[in-house]
Amino acid sequence: MFDSSDKEYLVTLFEHAPISLWEQDFSQIKRLFDELREAGVKSLDAHLLMHPEFIDHCMGQIRVLEVNHKTLSLLKANSKEQLLANLDKVLRDGMRHHFRDELRALWNGELSWSGEGVNYTLDGEPLDILLDWRILPEFEKTWEKVLVTFQDISARKQAERRLYNLFEASPISLWEEDYSAIKDFFNLLRSQGVTDLQSYLNEHPDTVKHCTKLIKVLNVNRRTLDLFGAASKEHLLSNLDQIFRDEMEHHFAKELIDLWNGVLMYEREGVNYSLSGDPINILLNFRIMPGHDNDFGWAMVSIQDITARKKAEEYLHYLGTHDVMTGLFNRGFFEETIQRLEFSRKDPVSIIILDLNYLKKTNDELGHQAGDKLIRRAAEVLTTAFNNGQIAARIGGDEFAVILPRTDETEAADYLKQIQALIDINNKYYRDPILSVSLGTATGQPGMNMEKIIQLADNAMYNSKAEHHRRRRDD
Repeated sequence: MFDSSDKEYLVTLFEHAPISLWEQDFSQIKRLFDELREAGVKSLDAHLLMHPEFIDHCMGQIRVLEVNHKTLSLLKANSKEQLLANLDKVLRDGMRHHFRDELRALWNGELSWSGEGVNYTLDGEPLDILLDWRILPEFEKTWEKVLVTFQDISARKQAERRLYNLFEASPISLWEEDYSAIKDFFNLLRSQGVTDLQSYLNEHPDTVKHCTKLIKVLNVNRRTLDLFGAASKEHLLSNLDQIFRDEMEHHFAKELIDLWNGVLMYEREGVNYSLSGDPINILLNFRIMPGHDNDFGWAMVSIQDITARKKAEEYLHYLGTHDVMTGLFNRGFFEETIQRLEFSRKDPVSIIILDLNYLKKTNDELGHQAGDKLIRRAAEVLTTAFNNGQIAARIGGDEFAVILPRTDETEAADYLKQIQALIDINNKYYRDPILSVSLGTATGQPGMNMEKIIQLADNAMYNSKAEHHRRRRDD
């Protein structure tokens, strides 16, 4: 037994403890539970579903026996009497939710409980608290003595809410992910003697798809839902296969190789898809968060929509490489292609040079609009005649050129016939002026540079033009 000095010491410890301490009596809650069991109630949850007011009834049965000085200062009470007379102002609203969990623990025979909740100071200020209670030894059957502690965690919860709001309201898509299963898979591969993941993926391409299924998405923010057109987080997470598909598998393979080699943060561009199927050009930033280098348990991914930027870049590239009037490649792109072929060409290579006949006469007699129409009609013919592997370009006002990789003399001559046939068809569908061109072609021989091939094709075109005008004079 404690003597008087021991009791005085314990009272002093209780009164001056640096956290809020309460001595409470739960015996009336015990009595209510016993009555329910005697009435045949087996499930407290089912009873609360039918009788939600039972929670408030139990809260009213708690008897506070004692509180310490820290409790008074925490709840802004002048005295124990003032506090005990106003417990309904302290234990209300936000407490009701976590009190359901406390009742569930008591019903299941647990002697202690810990959880977060909200209480209120006497002037109405909400306090986020960490609440712990334990039924004291020798009172397990009656619940007459329960030690309760309150810790004020308002500052911590405020910081958590601030961080959550920063995450949720971020103007870019944010994902919290768990890569720990991928780390475990890597460990398994290493234990089996795998040292080069790239080689392993080449031999086992299905591994990439397997790894995509190992990623656990922990959370996404509002911007993510908006970006991908998802109605809710559940909607998004149940349709991830519609978002990450096609070429993203290739990008993910690179991510896996980076992680395997210890690269825990990287930035890449790629393409995702909205849930409606629209492609989204993205800039993806990934990093394993500090403290998780060894388990990959927490990864942060940000996704920025760069579709507008990519379209602008593509348009600027188009303007830099194409002729605005005709849509064909321009002279600059033609010359760049010639320079590349000069250093990495595979024979045979043929060049076609095409020049409009009577453009000046058309401009003088019918106006420049008619002349421009002739230029566009010539471009229509070339666009129809040649595919993506062949470079058709407008290299002057009325002059065009076509680069034909892996095309010999016979094939180049056939293309000249095809162009002329398309011109004849074109003239059937348009009124005057008539579209007329002079054509020349040349095929490179071993040791002949590209400039020489162009010169020979140009000479052949001028010979064709001279022959055309001679025939016109003869006519």
